Amino acid sequence: MRKGGWQVSVGDGLFGKTLGILGLGRVGSEVARVGRAFGMNTIAWSQNLTAETAAEHGVRAVTKEQLFTESDVLTIHVVLSDRTRGLVTAAELGAMKTSAILVNTSRGPVVDEVALVDTLLHGRIRAAAIDVFDTEPLPANHQLRSLPNALLTGHIGYVTRDLYKIFYQDAVEDIDAFQAGAPIRLID
Repeated sequence: MRKGGWQVSVGDGLFGKTLGILGLGRVGSEVARVGRAFGMNTIAWSQNLTAETAAEHGVRAVTKEQLFTESDVLTIHVVLSDRTRGLVTAAELGAMKTSAILVNTSRGPVVDEVALVDTLLHGRIRAAAIDVFDTEPLPANHQLRSLPNALLTGHIGYVTRDLYKIFYQDAVEDIDAFQAGAPIRLID
């Protein structure tokens, strides 16, 4: 648009497509709600997800393999830990539909970045939308920056005025409570 261009292809809708959610916690369950609002079939997998918990969120629990093979859009919402580091490997990426889109706004190291670059470079999936990277900020010469099927943002998912207001208010409350001898929000 900035260069004077206009539509040259046909887009795809979300209605009837399958939204796969890796991690159905606080954020993942909200994403499921949005997916359902668009008429998407929602499926989810995580290491401890039960069919009952999935059903509570209007989602069908599936195996990890099903998550990757059935999803049209696969979105990641897990915390980074020893269990989730490298959770998405070349094998999982290779199991995805060539028309699929991977979204990672969780943590970069959850996805094998080298395998993701290779997958995108060879068109094995349609695209990836990524807000998190192994190295942040993403180096200027990183190969992801040059791939036309990679939509990149600079880890801005949590950088909002509302969230920062909460962070700073909580910090002030924490200091006041500590000085009063009644600490709050203790870390075990």
